[in-house]
Amino acid sequence: MECFITFTNQSQGRDRIFRAAQYGSALFVYLLKNKSGRQKLIKKLQSLESNMSTGRKLFRLGNTVSSIDAAKRTMHLEDPVLRLCLTVANLNRSLYFLCDNILWARSIGLVTDMDKEKWSVRASRCYFVSLLMNLTRDLYGIYRAMEREAQDKQYRQKVSQHCSDSRDVACMAVLDLQAFLLLLYHSLRHNPSILLDTAKNVCDLFIPMDRLGIYKTNPGVVGLCGLMSSILGILALVKPSFKLKP
Repeated sequence: MECFITFTNQSQGRDRIFRAAQYGSALFVYLLKNKSGRQKLIKKLQSLESNMSTGRKLFRLGNTVSSIDAAKRTMHLEDPVLRLCLTVANLNRSLYFLCDNILWARSIGLVTDMDKEKWSVRASRCYFVSLLMNLTRDLYGIYRAMEREAQDKQYRQKVSQHCSDSRDVACMAVLDLQAFLLLLYHSLRHNPSILLDTAKNVCDLFIPMDRLGIYKTNPGVVGLCGLMSSILGILALVKPSFKLKP
C-alpha cells in the first residue's frame, strides 16, 4: 500500500504543470476568440488543452486509493472539526477520482454504454463538496490562528493603544473593525500556508460551480481561476512550508 501511494504521489508535480497548461490554454482561447487571424493559434491551444486534460486523467488513475488512505488517517485526528472536514473531503475526493477514471475509460473506448454528461456532473458534485469541506477547514484554521494571535502581548498592546485614543461610539466601531482586520492580517502573515490553501480552494471553487450551474461565469474566468490555483499548488509543492498540515 505504502509503495503504491508513494508512486502515485510522485505524479502531483507533473499534474500541477499539466493543469496550469490546460487552464492557461483555456484562458488564452477565450481572450483570442474574437480576434481575427488567430484561428490557427486557437486550434493549437484547444488541442493543447484537450491533451493536457487527457494526460492529467492518466496521472490520476491511482489517486482514488490515495484519497481513501488519507481519509483513514484523518479519521484518527484528535480535533473533531478537522476530523470531520478532512475525512469528508478525502472521501468525496476519492469519489471524484473514481468518476474521473470512468470518464477516462470512456474517452479511450474502454467503456461505451455510459452517459458521459451524467458522470461528469457526478464528478463535479464530488469535487464541489470536497472543496467546500476544505474551505471549512481553512476557515477553522484561520479562526484558530486568530485565537492564538489575540493572545500575543504585542498585538494586545497595539489594540489597547488604539482603543484608548477615542471613546466616541462611531470611532470605537471603526476601531473594532480595524482591530479585527489587524488581527486577521497578522494571523495570515504568520500562517502563509493557510492563506495559500484558502486562496487556492476559492479559485478552484469557481470551476465546479460553473459546471453545476450554481454560479455561471465564462470560460475565461474558469481558465483564470484554474491557472491561479495551479500556480498556488505548484508553490505548495516547491516549498513544503507553504503546504497546510494536516
